Amino acid sequence: MGSKIAGEDTIDSQMRLGDLLIRAGLVTEKDVANAVERLKVHGGRLGDNLVSLGVIEREALDGFLHRIPQEPRDVEETGIEESELLSLLIKIVYSFGLSTIPQFTDAIKLPLPMVIDLTQLAIERGFIYTLGSRNSDSPVGITYAMTEEGRRWAQEAIERSGYIGPAPVTLKAFTDRVLLQKPTNERVSKERIIKALSALTLADSIVEQTGPALNSGRAILLYGPPGNGKSSVAISFSSVFHDVIYVPYAVMVEGQIIRFHDPSIHISINPVLPSEIDDSPSFIRRETYDARWVTCRRPFVVTGGELTLEMLDLRYDLAGHYYEAPMHMKALGGCFFIDDFGRQLVSPTNLLNRWIVPLESRVDYLRLHNGKTIAIPFEELVIFSTNLEPEDLMDPAFLRRLPYKIEVGPPDLAQFRNILERECARQGLKLHEDVFHFIVYMVKEEMGLALAGYQPRFIVDQVVATCRFLGIVPELKPPYVDYAISNLGVRRKSKPEGNLDHPKQPQGKISA
Repeated sequence: MGSKIAGEDTIDSQMRLGDLLIRAGLVTEKDVANAVERLKVHGGRLGDNLVSLGVIEREALDGFLHRIPQEPRDVEETGIEESELLSLLIKIVYSFGLSTIPQFTDAIKLPLPMVIDLTQLAIERGFIYTLGSRNSDSPVGITYAMTEEGRRWAQEAIERSGYIGPAPVTLKAFTDRVLLQKPTNERVSKERIIKALSALTLADSIVEQTGPALNSGRAILLYGPPGNGKSSVAISFSSVFHDVIYVPYAVMVEGQIIRFHDPSIHISINPVLPSEIDDSPSFIRRETYDARWVTCRRPFVVTGGELTLEMLDLRYDLAGHYYEAPMHMKALGGCFFIDDFGRQLVSPTNLLNRWIVPLESRVDYLRLHNGKTIAIPFEELVIFSTNLEPEDLMDPAFLRRLPYKIEVGPPDLAQFRNILERECARQGLKLHEDVFHFIVYMVKEEMGLALAGYQPRFIVDQVVATCRFLGIVPELKPPYVDYAISNLGVRRKSKPEGNLDHPKQPQGKISA
């Protein structure tokens, strides 16, 4: 029975590796399926069989495996004191009402043998006791319950630190991991950028400027008039990075816990696999990774006018006695996008001064509530986006610290038409020649506005909304086009009486 379970655990563990390799784009599902079949015949590891089949180079596989956090073999390798781990385990058991070692293991994210040892230590300390077993001599099959002393001790532990979750990693382990998976370790190709920006109509120069900027890992400034896609361009960057990275649930510093993993930012790609723990123990764990780290894509954090200097500091929870990592720390390994720069409550100068040291030295300093300062690597891509004139926001010294400045300007006439045609197709509308020229005339001459990338969707959506309200088939025709264009702003001059025929309108008239 033991060998059967061990073999199944090995297959499950190696399938986890296969899933990660697939998600990293290094192999295909078919490659993994073929390797598993070969493994059943020839034995060995999944990775070795993938190499033997010629679907991945040994160097590429070793490089990928090197980036996977390896499970600690014992408490000493975690870098965390045994007493801290025991305290965390008892808080977890007490708070969640857990009763079996598989449940303990899933909650604390430590290797099974280590959890068994901690459970035994908890029994010796009189914190828990055994209730019985499920037809097994293994500790894994035993049910446990808390003693009164255990409940009292758990409550005291929660008062000292309210963090209840997976075991933390050390600051050193966190720092090493950030440096190992910095964005500049991944090369972004021209094809990836073109694909990421394919939904936008932009000048070719933007693609040509974007590639070197993304590969440099240095700060980027996107600027230009509003409504031309700066935010869309920046958000599109989130899809150009393909690497898998690992982020911890929590980090321990000087005996303090910093809660790091944020499900809204760190999108997990962990595969859903059969349980690794059955009624019998299994200690064969090959090609696995440390479960205290979450496998995810590179994070992309967006903030705007709500950003304050306080949001860039560690936030200490007075009730829970633990810290929450600031947003830019959670963005490590990915991108931190500051939209609407210059419109924050804090002055642009103060906000920029906060970034000078991290952008120059690639190191940031955060302060604990006891006054101690910790250093963390600042390996992320910072993107500023503004509608304001850059020279009005920052002095020349800081402009030099933003080596990549990309102007996202208004579309030319051909690009404007391309965007309008795309929006019409989205709503099932036809764009006639006279309608197009009328819209351009109305926007530029009647409204006194420059053409902008947002206008086509705005106009089309408003026409469709008006037609649907009136219970008619949506169509670009008067007076609905006029209504929509009027909502782009306030007319700078009076509109002539009558229908949409205007004396200055080029290319003829639009008939109703």
